[in-house]
Parts: sequence; structure tokens; C-alpha cells
Amino acid sequence: MKLPDSRNADILVHVNGRLVPRSEARVSVFDSVVQGGDAVWEGLRVYNGRIADLDGHLARLQDSARTLAFENVPSSDEVRAAIVATLEANGMRDDAHIRLTLTRGEKVTSGMNPRFNQSGCTLIVLAEWKPPVYSDDGIRVITASTRRNTPQCLDSKIHHNNLLNNILAAIEANVAGVDAAIMLDVNGFVSETNDTNLFLVRAGEVLTPHADSCLPGLTRRMILDICKQQGIPAGERNLSLAELYTADEVFTTGTMGELTPVLEADGRVIADGAVGPMTRRLQELHRGHAWDHGTPF
Repeated sequence: MKLPDSRNADILVHVNGRLVPRSEARVSVFDSVVQGGDAVWEGLRVYNGRIADLDGHLARLQDSARTLAFENVPSSDEVRAAIVATLEANGMRDDAHIRLTLTRGEKVTSGMNPRFNQSGCTLIVLAEWKPPVYSDDGIRVITASTRRNTPQCLDSKIHHNNLLNNILAAIEANVAGVDAAIMLDVNGFVSETNDTNLFLVRAGEVLTPHADSCLPGLTRRMILDICKQQGIPAGERNLSLAELYTADEVFTTGTMGELTPVLEADGRVIADGAVGPMTRRLQELHRGHAWDHGTPF
């Protein structure tokens, strides 16, 4: 097994209050995350001894757990302490990513019903040495046939672990030999990619889809806030594929990838096929904001 970063072979993982070596990091086969993907999660990034928007991530974790009626949920202070302990144990202060998972916990017998959960939540803090997953130089995407969940079926405001429709879209991208897949909502409007939010730039205005079927990502919100602070016109509205194909610039946002230019979509080259000036400007502003406004630990 070849790891993307060999340093991750010896990491310590926090599982329910214990720091254990990677090879021993596991949960019960009766855990809800195994039984039905019944868990919520957050992705956090570490910059120079600071965790970007830690409070926002912890609040969203609590909101998701409350919506799914989890019981005996650890407090945000307890989760924060687990995150800091994990980072300190691994000596991570920069260029690291945290996958924070909170499951409904272990069941007394297999099955989907939450009544079988009687022991409280399982908390996992997995911190790895991991740079942004996409290149600043840009990516190619296709449109997936798999649609993003509608709120009528599963509300995207819940940051849940049941990611099968995203995974199906990622499979389509893999088969097509591109980096990611755009997912449409049930009405045919652009929603997001299989793992990031999506923005486009037209005539100097920064636009992003309504957060109805897509996740209202924290990096997405950060970009909208930065635009407001910088006097850059920005807004949310329904966006069609035709508008995306003919945009001046397209980029994605997310904790895993930061801001990533999209250079080609469904075989159409976006503008001149180069990273646009607005994208470059927002990349710099985002990184400055993340470095300066993150929570120190």
C-alpha cells in the first residue's frame, strides 16, 4: 500500500477518547456508520497553527447531529479538545487536513432503527498530512447523470456521511478521465460538484447556485463574505449549464481543495482555458483570510 504522504503511516487517530496508531484505528461492526452510513462529518484544514473556521465547523456538526436526533452528543468544547489533542500528538501545525466524524454510535443489534443505539455517539478525529487535493492550475469536469439530492428526499443542510450519490457521480468522472463531476439538481440547474461547491464569473460578477440542493459550504460562505468586504459583486441564483459553459471563469470551493479553477466542462473550454484574474484574486484573498482568521491551537 503506497500512501500519498508517507508521514501518514505513523499517525495517531482519536477514537472515542483514545489516541491509537493508524493500524489500530477502528470502530465496531455494530456502529451506525457501518450499519447505515448513519453519521455526520466535517473537513477542517490547518494553516500555520490555526484551524480555519473551527467555530463554524463545530456549529454545523452540532446542527447536523441535532437534526438527526443523535443522543449523548459530545459538546463543542469536548470535540475541540479532541481535535487539538490529535494535532498536538501528531505534531501537525500546517499543511494538514482533519476528517471529523460523529456517528450515532454502537448498536445492541444490527439494524437501521435508532432505538438500537443505546451507548451514545462515536467520535473520530482523523488528521493527515494532506495538501489541497486539486491543483491551482485547474481541473477538467463533466456533468454527471446522477442528480444531487433534493430537500424533499434528503436535506443538504445535514452534513451526513451517506454520500452514495456523490460517489456515483465521482465514478462517472473517473470513467470519463476527468477530475470531478458537476451534479445538477432535479430541475436541471447546476448544484455543485461531487465534492465541492461551484462558482462562476460573468462580467465581473461572482455567482453561485442557491444552497437548496447543494451543501452551504463554509468555504463557499467565506468567498461570499470576502466578495462583500472587497466590494466584488456577488450573489446566489439558479445557474444553467449554458451559463457555466459560457462563463468568463469557473471555480470550485471546499476545505479539501480550497479554490480550484475549472478550465473545461463537458469538453467545452471555459473562456480561453486559462486561470482567470478573479479566481487568482480570490485564491489569494481566501488564503490570507484562512491564515489570519483561523482559531489558534
